[in-house]
Amino acid sequence: MTLDVAVPESPDLSNRGMPREFEWQEETLGSEDFYREDIEDLLEEGAWKEGFNEWAEYTNLDEEQVRIVSDLGLFQAFDFYWDPTEDRLRFDAPTIPDDWRERDSTESLDSSTVSMIDGSLDDLGRTVQEVLEDYLERNDEPSEYDWGEGTYGDRGE
Repeated sequence: MTLDVAVPESPDLSNRGMPREFEWQEETLGSEDFYREDIEDLLEEGAWKEGFNEWAEYTNLDEEQVRIVSDLGLFQAFDFYWDPTEDRLRFDAPTIPDDWRERDSTESLDSSTVSMIDGSLDDLGRTVQEVLEDYLERNDEPSEYDWGEGTYGDRGE
């Protein structure tokens, strides 16, 4: 089932704190650049739209569920960043808030639908991550994105 919805704006990655599931390793302490500005540029250049459209082709969400996700600001809550400890691109996908039963916009949902939406958001993050990795591979030649695979370690030393 292909969704017939407008692509939401790409997430604003500025002013983000530490990624949710990130722990500094001794060898990366002090290397606090997650390259979010560069990743945000790639998202705006088309990686977000391309990933969203690919995801929309196979997601189980319907238009109403996508509207709920949008109304909750979850598309904007995605975080994409370069992980210096693993030297790779990662993402944190948002989830439906724990108080969803008390919210007007989500009161019609049941727990299995909430789980499905959370899983679909994770799928969207993974799809966009893969598109971003493709963008990085295309930019492997010397370019303004001088932080791809293997480069981060050089900058952090």
